[in-house]
Amino acid sequence: MSMQRRDAYLEGQMLIAMPAMSDPRFQRTVIYMCAHNAEGAMGLVVNKAIDSITFPDLLRQLHIEPATPFEGILVHSGGPVETGRGFVLHSDDYRQDATLVINGGFALTATIDVLRAIAAGGGPKQRLMALGYAGWSAGQLDAEIQNNGWLVCSPDEDLVFSRDLQGKWDRAVHKIGVDPAKLSTFSGHA
Repeated sequence: MSMQRRDAYLEGQMLIAMPAMSDPRFQRTVIYMCAHNAEGAMGLVVNKAIDSITFPDLLRQLHIEPATPFEGILVHSGGPVETGRGFVLHSDDYRQDATLVINGGFALTATIDVLRAIAAGGGPKQRLMALGYAGWSAGQLDAEIQNNGWLVCSPDEDLVFSRDLQGKWDRAVHKIGVDPAKLSTFSGHA
């Protein structure tokens, strides 16, 4: 999906998977929507880490020498599309020509330069490293929302960047005033 800005729909919002989500890759996920328009949608799962690779491992694979150790940065599974491609969702205090400024203080950069900046001790103040992304073709996400597959909430820095991945789904549901115990595990229309 192109990273050029277009008219936004759910861009800059978060999706919360409903309990009835049948796709195991998205069960109990929270997704930050980086782009959503008539052509499709793209987002990053913010509450699933990849256990098989660390940020220092990733830097070594890219031949980037860090100025300081980076054991605290998690590598997230951003979604099932292009799982070898890296994205950094971050605060908008860091920008380069290839940075997509989304809104509400969030931006996305998918170039190696942002990793070099982070490794050098700079880069964005808040950041989330992800491999892969969640993508939808034209109208697909809209249909999933109509079929009660997703709830929508506004983002905040804690919900996006917190290292407490296990609690993000519950916090997102509570943020919109819903008791998770009362959500149906069935999908469909009344």
